[in-house]
Formats: sequence, structure tokens, C-alpha cells
Amino acid sequence: MAKTRVLIVDDSALIRSVMTEIINREADMEVVGAAPDPLAAREMIRALNPDVLTLDIEMPRMDGIDFLEKLMRLRPMPVVMVSTLTEKGATVTLKALELGAIDFVAKPKIGIAAGMQEAGGEIVEKIRIAAQARMIRRSPVTTLVEAVGAAHALATTSDSRPTIAALAARHNGTEKLILIGASTGGTEAVREVLMRLPADSPAVMITQHMPPGFTFSFAERLNTLCKIRVKEAQDGERVLPGHAYIAPGGRHMALDKNGANYVVKILDSEPVNRHRPSVEVLFKSGARHAGPNVLGIMLTGMGKDGAAAMLEMKQAGAYNVAQDESSCVVFGMPKEAIATGAVDEVLPVTKIAERVLNRVAESGAHRVRV
Repeated sequence: MAKTRVLIVDDSALIRSVMTEIINREADMEVVGAAPDPLAAREMIRALNPDVLTLDIEMPRMDGIDFLEKLMRLRPMPVVMVSTLTEKGATVTLKALELGAIDFVAKPKIGIAAGMQEAGGEIVEKIRIAAQARMIRRSPVTTLVEAVGAAHALATTSDSRPTIAALAARHNGTEKLILIGASTGGTEAVREVLMRLPADSPAVMITQHMPPGFTFSFAERLNTLCKIRVKEAQDGERVLPGHAYIAPGGRHMALDKNGANYVVKILDSEPVNRHRPSVEVLFKSGARHAGPNVLGIMLTGMGKDGAAAMLEMKQAGAYNVAQDESSCVVFGMPKEAIATGAVDEVLPVTKIAERVLNRVAESGAHRVRV
């Protein structure tokens, strides 16, 4: 089997050396070059034709984001970002994912060499995933905002078809819940779904595989783009319509009940399926506490986290949708959910929100007190 050819782009000689050592230890990959800045990287890409790029954000001569934007426009290829674990680093990393980076690795703020060695398993795993990932052409966020806004603005027209907002308003179902699981490629897939939900949408709970320090910025970014309110979930808060709750990085999120109310439960228990937060934890709690009131969505991601629990949701009466292969960066998690028999429909990511809201309208859900 041919080795995955990796080009490292980082202005730190120490990081280049440590990452070269980590990658070259693996039998299925090799470092073919290490560039100190994007301008040098540009020439190495032409000469070496790597399969995967690892890219730092803060560098001289040209920063990583500007380089990534040019790269994705002129020569799209799988990129894993290497970013600092700070609030600013999180915001810029999310921008990189929006531009088309496959995933990211958090660079430690202190003890860099030891910290990078400790993260070696994560680094090589994400390079492997990137090498297999499908490159998705991104729609600029501003264009998407305008398109979704125009769709929402189309009230009843001469063809008398109701809009998404009208479908959502028809259901009276404040007890309905949308539960979403996602991993690699999921930040953009989640955005695609949430931006198409109206302000009166059923409540949404989201587990996106993400480390501590990034989910707050992720929620804040989505909150500026969406009609519903998006926030990082807090333990014990009520789950309300018109709100989306994102599992905090490094902690599990579950659905719980307090009397007639749905509430968020945040857990620091052990990883499940090697993940924390885990989709399995969220979906199991959905099956247990909400059953037929759940609409489950499995988005792009590597592995099978959440597949078994999605089947439990279906057996409890939930209606489940999976993202189709052509719109996934990685088809692993949806494919596994489909294979278990947990999925009712498979759709492109741009069609999921409308279908889920149609399903809510079709269900004729009776109103319950929250």
C-alpha cells in the first residue's frame, strides 16, 4: 500500500521536527517535506505533490488562513490545521474549517514538544482521515445567509406551498426535539442544517466531536448566522424551542427530564467510543426520555459513534435522517447508522432541515407543557 505523503507547514523548527518524527513512525505515512512558511510551501506542493498538508495558522510572510483560502480556490487538497488552544485560535480554526480544512489539532500553549508527542495518536489519526476525506466545495457563508434568508422571506406565493417557517409553525409541538450527531466535517454540516431552521424551530441538541476550548466559539459563530439561538450547553438548563445547545468540548451532553420539562445534563464520565463528548450518550438519552418526540440526524464523521444508540431511538419511536455520502466529508458515521437499520431517510445536508420540519408538521404532535 502506498504511503500517505504529508507536507508540514509551520514556522517553528521544533514543531516541524516533532511532527516529522511522529508521522514517520507510522508505517502508512511519511513526511515528504517541511516548509517554514506558506510561500515555501507553495513551491513544495508543486514539486512534491503531497496527499495531505498540516498547516499552522500564525506564520510569517502569509498567515495560514490567507494561504488556505488561496489553496482551496486554486489547488484543493486535504488540510489538517495545527492551531493554538486559545479563544482567538478557536475562532480562526473555525474559519479554516469553513474554508475547507478537514480537521484540526490543538497545539499546546506550554510544553510544546512533550504536548505534541502526547497528541501524536490524534495527529496521525486525523491525517489518515484527511487522506480519505471527500473535498467539498464550500459555499461562502455570506451567500448561504442570503440564500436561506430569501427562502424564509418567501411567504405564501401563488403556488400556495407553505414555507419552512410555516411548516414549523403548524406543528404546535414544543415537545419535539431534534438531536444531531457529527464529527469530521461536522462543523460545516451542522451550520448548513441550523441556518435553515426558523426561529420557532423545535429545540436542537448537538454533539459535535470537539475538544475543550472550541465549542464556545463554535456556538457563538453559529449564533450570529442562525435564526434560532445557539449556545454552548450548561448543566441543568431547560431545553427550549427556538434554541440549539452544543455539547461542551471534552464533556458529554445528555437529555434529562425534570417533571414535565426537558433539561440538559452535562457529564464528566469516561469517553464512550473513544469520544467525549459522545453522540452515543446524547442519542441514548433521547431514546430514554423523549422516544417518539425525537427527530435524529446523523451527519458526516469517521467511525460509528452514535449508530447503536440511533437504533435505540428508532426502536423508541424516533424518526431518523442521515446525511448522504455525496455531501459528507467522511461517510463513516452515517454509513454505520444506515447499516444498523436506524435510519428512515438519507438526504443531502442541504435538504435535511426542510425534511425534518416537514416530518414535525406531518406528525400532528399535540402540545405539551414545558
